Amino acid sequence: MTTLFIGDLHLSDDLPYITDAFYQFLETQARKAEALYILGDLFEVWLGDDVADDLAIKVAEKLKATSRYTPIYFINGNRDFLLSYQYARMAGMKILPEVDTITLYGKKTVILHGDTLCTLDVDYQKFRKLRNNPAIRWIYATMPNGIRQLIAKRIRGKSNKANKSKSQKIMDVTPSAVKKLMSDTGTVQMIHGHTHRPGFNDVAEGKERIVVGDWYDEGSVLEVSPNGAMLTTLPF
Repeated sequence: MTTLFIGDLHLSDDLPYITDAFYQFLETQARKAEALYILGDLFEVWLGDDVADDLAIKVAEKLKATSRYTPIYFINGNRDFLLSYQYARMAGMKILPEVDTITLYGKKTVILHGDTLCTLDVDYQKFRKLRNNPAIRWIYATMPNGIRQLIAKRIRGKSNKANKSKSQKIMDVTPSAVKKLMSDTGTVQMIHGHTHRPGFNDVAEGKERIVVGDWYDEGSVLEVSPNGAMLTTLPF
C-alpha cells in the first residue's frame, strides 16, 4: 500500500532525459501504487489544451496507459495553470481543486502546488490574481498560438529576471500561511511542491509539512504508506 506524490517536473522538449525518466517511472513504480498525485508544474509551460504539442500528446498517452492500473490526480501549478479538463480526459487524470484535503492512511492531509503559500512574494501574488481573472483567461484563449507563445516567453523572462533579485525568504512559503491553511482545513499533514526544497518540516506539535522535490538533476518521488513517508530519488 503506497501512494505517490510528484511535482515540478517542468517537462519540455529541451530536456528529453527528464521526460524519459518520467515515462520509466510511469511504466514501473507508478503502476504498483494505490494512487499517483501530480502537484503541479508537470510542464514547463502550458499554452492551452487546444494547442497541446507533440510532447504533451505523448505524455497524455503514457499517463492514460498508467491510469488503467493506478488512479492519477492532478493539481495545477503556476507553469501549467491553464491545463484543463480536455487534456485531463485525454491523459486519464482527474483535476483536483488548487487546495484539496484527503485522508492519507489515517492522517487528514492538505495537498496543493504551494505557490499560494508564498505570500511575501507580493508581485507574484498580484500576477496570480490577474491571471485567474475569467475575463483575462477568456481573452488569452481566443488568441492565436503564436501570440500565446510570445506572451508566455515574455512572462517567463520577466519572472526569471525578477527571481534573481528576490531573497530566499520571499520565494519560500510563509510559516503563518502554512499554519492558517492547516488550521482552516483541520489537517495534521501538508504536502506541496513549488519551492524546490524537498524535505520534512515541523509546523507545530503533531503537524508536519512535506515538500516534494523537482526533477532538474534527478527524479524525486514522495512515497507515503501506512508506515510513514519517505522521499526517494530516481537517478537520470
